[in-house]
Amino acid sequence: MKYVNDTVRRRDRLLDEQRACELLATSEYGVLSMTDEEGRPYGIPVNFVWNGEDAVYIHCAPEGKKLRAIERHPAVSFCIVGRVNLLPDRFTTEYESVVFTGSARANLAPEERMHALELLVDKLSPDFKELGRKYSEKSFHRVQIIRIDFTEYSGKRKKVLWGMRDE
Repeated sequence: MKYVNDTVRRRDRLLDEQRACELLATSEYGVLSMTDEEGRPYGIPVNFVWNGEDAVYIHCAPEGKKLRAIERHPAVSFCIVGRVNLLPDRFTTEYESVVFTGSARANLAPEERMHALELLVDKLSPDFKELGRKYSEKSFHRVQIIRIDFTEYSGKRKKVLWGMRDE
């Protein structure tokens, strides 16, 4: 996975790679954007977990629109929004965001699917790990896992300096 900020027009708003990875590790959800089976744009917010390297896992039902879309068009985009601070008196917003591109795939090996569920439980329900593992085993047949392998990502942020007008 390569951090590429070459296309960010506002060079003063680049988000550093370390913070981009922090957002990837700690954010609760992201927006998965893809092309649906009819060729139309389709985006949906999803929980996810980063594998610590170059992919994230998403859980879903064993059939549905997401799965049909990625089967036909595996190229996807994934966006995470970090801190947001609306500044009404300044007519602007402070923010940070990261956009990833890559390809999605389902029908992973059972071992990888269970590993992904364990990672999701560890991240999203850390106080209930044992119960989460039991639940994962019990509902395994009703859950599909999508892995998104990232090829590149970029980050952007806006921080308003008080006392100065942001142009």
